[in-house]
Amino acid sequence: MHTVAVLALDGVLAFDLGTPLEVFGRTTVGGAPAYELVVAGPRRTVAAGPVSLSVPHGLDRLVVADTVVVPGRADPGVPPDPRAVRALQEAARRGARIASICVGALDLAAAGLLDGLRATTHWRAAAALATRFPAVDVDAGSLFVDNGQVLTSAGAAAGLDLCLHMIARDHGGAVAAEAARTAVVPLTREAGQAQYIRDDGLGSGGLTATLQWIEEHAAQPVTVADIARVSAVSARTLNRRFADEVGTTPSAWLTRSRVRLAQRLLETTDWSVERVAAASGLGSATNLRARFAAVVGTSPTRYRTALGTAPH
Repeated sequence: MHTVAVLALDGVLAFDLGTPLEVFGRTTVGGAPAYELVVAGPRRTVAAGPVSLSVPHGLDRLVVADTVVVPGRADPGVPPDPRAVRALQEAARRGARIASICVGALDLAAAGLLDGLRATTHWRAAAALATRFPAVDVDAGSLFVDNGQVLTSAGAAAGLDLCLHMIARDHGGAVAAEAARTAVVPLTREAGQAQYIRDDGLGSGGLTATLQWIEEHAAQPVTVADIARVSAVSARTLNRRFADEVGTTPSAWLTRSRVRLAQRLLETTDWSVERVAAASGLGSATNLRARFAAVVGTSPTRYRTALGTAPH
């Protein structure tokens, strides 16, 4: 069975620690548990905010795990325990998949596991990650980044997205969708964390206001020219700032907004695919299917079926 080891260091964020335990722990394939979960660390008791937690396993279990998850710590400015750093490096040498949640990315960087890779973390810690570890290509806009063996996620809730993504990698979209259903969370959130960033510098309204406007008008026949006009900048400037601050284009963001709207309609209505396509701004069922597959990785019908919301 695939073993997932969650690293518990002193000062661990309880939500970050609990996320992989809940998501992986409730995932089944054919009625049987899909993962073995262990919590491991260099100390047998750690502080986790107002509580203390017992850590049942030592770092030897982490080194031999198939997947290692590194939660954030309350003070990521404090260097991680050197014993944990060595264990992470050894797990990486063995070929383990290693993922971080929130500011746990700084501990991966301290172990040298993010050098030369694109990585994300909570947007408030992105500058610290970039400053302290210049060899890391920091992407502050993504909910998670998958480099194959090494993965990172943004703020705490993005850890859910990352865990579901890893389940989809391991067992396919249907199993991941059922895990999402059990956790009562969306299977995928493509928006990125740029929507949460304050003072991101696109005119007086900020990019946040522009992204919100796109979300609110996604169902309408919006063009990039319309977005530029609302943002009070030229289309060229808009494209440049989207590339710099979100890592994509206004057109791609608009498409993803429409797909997200289609997801909500598939989850909450029994409308036909044709009606969902029209109501989400994607026009035709053919276009909806193509865009949905590109963004979500499955078809609208399979997505709806996996969530148990198929029309009766």
